[in-house]
Amino acid sequence: MHYFLPFFRWCDSTWLGETIRSSRIYFPIIETFHLLALTILFGAVIVLNLRLCRIIMKGQPVQQVAQDLSPWALWSLVVILTSGIMLFLSEAMKCYASKPFQVKMVFLFSALIFHFTIHRKVTRTDREPGRLSGILVGTVNALLWLGVGLGGRGIGFL
Repeated sequence: MHYFLPFFRWCDSTWLGETIRSSRIYFPIIETFHLLALTILFGAVIVLNLRLCRIIMKGQPVQQVAQDLSPWALWSLVVILTSGIMLFLSEAMKCYASKPFQVKMVFLFSALIFHFTIHRKVTRTDREPGRLSGILVGTVNALLWLGVGLGGRGIGFL
């Protein structure tokens, strides 16, 4: 992990990081947008995963539900990543020593890879996924995104 230290120091000393850190209002405002976007993303993910598991909206094709929720998930993800970078820059050295930050990053990269590969393949096909594969993909996706959220909460409290 020591090989990342120069990068974290550089991030901590950026103009944007110092500006956010020196303000009393920038961090809470950015954090509000971050959490609001995370809530929207979780809502879209949970609805789609519940449909994959055949718990709700059984009359709607998975592909249609995925298509309808896609703009919500995509734009909330854009806001999450943008605001997350700004928050990180403002406390990069705190994040360097934070185990919850490391956990969040592992979950975030895993969730992004899973979501845009396996999950997308299953939800974008014309065929209804098999019961077991739908449950498996939906559950794994939900747990990965939940790990991102819990890791993020841990950064502020642990």
